[in-house]
Amino acid sequence: MIKAEQNKRNPLRILEKSKKGEIGKGNIGVIAARKGVGKTACLVHIATDELFDNKHVIHVSFSADTNHIISWYEDIFEEIAKKFNIKSVMDIHDEIVKNRIIMNFNQDGVKITQISSSIKSLIKDGNFSADTIVIDGFDFNKCTIDDIKTIHSLAEELGLEIWISASLKDENLVFDKNGVPLLLIEFVNEIATLIYMRPENDYIRLQLIKDQDIYPVSDLHLKLDPRSLLIVEAS
Repeated sequence: MIKAEQNKRNPLRILEKSKKGEIGKGNIGVIAARKGVGKTACLVHIATDELFDNKHVIHVSFSADTNHIISWYEDIFEEIAKKFNIKSVMDIHDEIVKNRIIMNFNQDGVKITQISSSIKSLIKDGNFSADTIVIDGFDFNKCTIDDIKTIHSLAEELGLEIWISASLKDENLVFDKNGVPLLLIEFVNEIATLIYMRPENDYIRLQLIKDQDIYPVSDLHLKLDPRSLLIVEAS
């Protein structure tokens, strides 16, 4: 029941109408939005969905302070626990936390190849069998196509899904004919799924821009609550 409710309200319901229904193992998904719209919260929802399914998650953060990330995980868990009046809350909480590892890096001080090696070492030598990696705070302005190819190769080699947030500045709010933000055009061939978050009045529009090798029609979207980043209306 908890898993079903989590699925019903998770932002990734947008992929229900997609080609595969998911990004698929070995692929990269990107969530793009302006700063402050809720990209990290979306990533945490993706991770939490995996954790409640007894899967393992590596959360890679390039933010200076990871406290807000932990707070998001705690807030989401608390909301679910209250909603379903979960017994033995701390036992479930501890089990979930055990299946999650948060890694923190400075993008200016470490190469993507080094980060890739660290993740491989954690999985292969540290016996942490990850199913999904989420990456927040990553600056696409500071990376090269080779960096994204390295991340894509990591997903393929380890057979897992990788989700990355992309922060768009005002000058990046230019889109090509398919709706791909200017910032990501160079990298789009390495991206299987591209989702754009756009604030509209009292909700946030979640729009599927790229689905594998196609660019779907614009009605593949959802409305999210701007506070919780959970689905409030499917349309």
